[in-house]
Amino acid sequence: MAEIEFFFDVSSPWTRLAFHNIQPILEETGSTATWRPFLVGGVFNAVNESVYALRENPDSPKFRHLNKWLQEWARIAGVPMNFPSPHHPAKSVAAMRCCCVLEADQENLYAFATKAFDAYFREQRNLDDDAVLVEIANEIGLDGASILAQSTEQPAKDRLRANTQEAIDRGSYGSPTIFINGDELYFGNDQMPLIRMALKQ
Repeated sequence: MAEIEFFFDVSSPWTRLAFHNIQPILEETGSTATWRPFLVGGVFNAVNESVYALRENPDSPKFRHLNKWLQEWARIAGVPMNFPSPHHPAKSVAAMRCCCVLEADQENLYAFATKAFDAYFREQRNLDDDAVLVEIANEIGLDGASILAQSTEQPAKDRLRANTQEAIDRGSYGSPTIFINGDELYFGNDQMPLIRMALKQ
């Protein structure tokens, strides 16, 4: 069976769609994914600074079309996308450290990430607010205060830094980055048909 690694940041709108859209592909192909939290800002800083230049000119044709296409992809997927929000772009460091606290417990990481995506992209809650992160964890039955406390400790910080550097070293330039069998790299929501094909081969 194929080994799938899904590197993600919960502040990314395209990742929100891909996280949703990969689920039926996993079910269809009998595959499972390992969810790998990383910091997309760290990736951009290292290998893709052009993203910041694009954001500086929201009236550019490319930027306008990206937002239009995002909403169209969201309608196709049936995913609520109340975006952009007043809190975008989020720094997401605290949120992703919380994800790193849960990385060894993939079931709870998946539940937390699912709730965080929904909180940010449907409810427009601020993922850079520690209180919101505690609420998200509590809402899925976890101890939010404990997870937040662990996220401020060195192991969580080191894990996020290591995951981000690993993704960069393996060729990532944004979120989501999906690896199949270690070295087949796929990027973004629009490559889901390619991922389905690769998993069926």
